[in-house]
Amino acid sequence: MFGQRPMIASRVICALLLFQTLCPLTAFAIDDGNSVSRAFKRVDGAVVVVRTATYTRTGPEQPAAIEVGIGSGVLIGKHAQVLTAAHVVEAADAIVVEFRGGETAAARIVSADSAADVALLEVERVPRGIAGVTLGDSNRIEVGDEVFVVGTPFGISHTLTVGHVSARRHSSAESSFATSVELFQTDAAVNSGNSGGPMFNLAGEVVGIVSMIVSRSGGSEGLGFAITSNTARRSVIDEPSIWSGVHGLLLTDELARALNVPGETGLLVQHVAADSPAQRLGLRAGSLAATIGSETLLIGGDIVVAVEGIGLGAPDAKEIIRQRLVDLHGRGNSVHLTVLRGGQLVDLAGPI
Repeated sequence: MFGQRPMIASRVICALLLFQTLCPLTAFAIDDGNSVSRAFKRVDGAVVVVRTATYTRTGPEQPAAIEVGIGSGVLIGKHAQVLTAAHVVEAADAIVVEFRGGETAAARIVSADSAADVALLEVERVPRGIAGVTLGDSNRIEVGDEVFVVGTPFGISHTLTVGHVSARRHSSAESSFATSVELFQTDAAVNSGNSGGPMFNLAGEVVGIVSMIVSRSGGSEGLGFAITSNTARRSVIDEPSIWSGVHGLLLTDELARALNVPGETGLLVQHVAADSPAQRLGLRAGSLAATIGSETLLIGGDIVVAVEGIGLGAPDAKEIIRQRLVDLHGRGNSVHLTVLRGGQLVDLAGPI
């Protein structure tokens, strides 16, 4: 018995050596486990914190209140441009981008598509040693692919979460998105503050911009959604949408009738961002807080009922108006708005 042990041991060793020779994939499996870490180190410097300030008045004699916001973004390409979510910045009066290491720079909106929930910022300066990352091709991503998200959940910057693409979704006609918007569903943890942050593939390319979560608790429950990189590229780079600087509430049905909106559809202006096209047009925001039914809103401001003669209640109004504004932009043209102001229809016109 005792004399057989060395022979058994040698056979085990030979078997292990043979297995290692025939199955070299074991080494690659261990290597793959580290690829997220390596990719994160390459791209983390391009991820930024987006901080905003919005000044609002809730009454004619009230001092302006400052509302601060926080989100995420990513520096792309060789220019000082940052991709983020439109809802993070579109109504802000001031935007500051914070880089890794704490250095900050002012930013302005170049283009924004609220329907697709994506915006492109131009940053005043980029710190030395910080480089942009590549905006990838989201068409090459498949359901089941591993991805990771870097952002600022609950204000904790440069946080990494890992998951997979759970599904590829196209927005429905009933959603707040335009019909052409495509999203990735992911189980990577996404929380408040992640909005606008990048979703990366393992090559370190941006394949999505975090937009929203579906949650009963208010926190991550494995149902996060990111606008695909190809949708983002089309919406704010290839065919850039016009940032208006208006935050409004779309009035329909009972709310529209209660405020005597002609055509029964209008946009109640809640805030007009400083130095925005909307401010230059002379749009006025509401300043009196009111509760109508289940809605709390600011009334007393303009209600936009038509853009370029196109009523907001017209079929496909959102997409038609978007394309019209794109066609007018940058050619010295003026845009014409019809607003309900103090019970009277008023025409406004100015460059965009």
